[in-house]
Amino acid sequence: MDAIILLGAPGSGKGTAASRLIARLGVQHVSSGDLLRNAVKAGTPAGREAEGFMKRGELVPDELIGRIIADLLTSGKSGAKYLLDGFPRTVAQAEMLDRVVAQSGGRILGTVLLDVSEAILVERLAGRRVCPGCAAGYHVRTMPSKVSGVCDHCGAGLVQRSDDTPDTVRNRLSVFSRQTAPLIEWYGARKALVRVDGVGSADEVAERIIQALS
Repeated sequence: MDAIILLGAPGSGKGTAASRLIARLGVQHVSSGDLLRNAVKAGTPAGREAEGFMKRGELVPDELIGRIIADLLTSGKSGAKYLLDGFPRTVAQAEMLDRVVAQSGGRILGTVLLDVSEAILVERLAGRRVCPGCAAGYHVRTMPSKVSGVCDHCGAGLVQRSDDTPDTVRNRLSVFSRQTAPLIEWYGARKALVRVDGVGSADEVAERIIQALS
């Protein structure tokens, strides 16, 4: 079981890039949130344990996340490749991932960090709007609705998520930087990290990632 790690700050475009890479690289996309939700839905022992932390609003411990990753990799088909979106988040998680992948006979094929300036990240996130009715997503500059402030699909008024205000976004980016700086340094010291410019169209960014991994 092989894995590619995709790192990046909130708003860096990890999910959008991943959607372009699934077919081209033959990978199964797994975001950190999906990882936990799928384990809970499947009712695995680790998933049931994680559900308790999630219901209480607590962070799921690294050791438990490691077990969930192990369940994922060992349950996959032989030769499966995974694109891990936003995982690992800490050095401890990265060390556990290395052990799990090695035990499954797989490899980490590459670790990619999407580089986007803070100013662009704030603009991307603060400009997002969402429909509370059908959950359709928009952006005031790059993907506006046909009628300003109104959902194209169901006509509901668009809203800005509370965590997408400029001040909140800057705080989220600060937290991300503090949490992941040691992880980026850890992969960098092992010469296992490639930085990719995350500005441009989704296809352009995906092509850069593919070239960086080749």
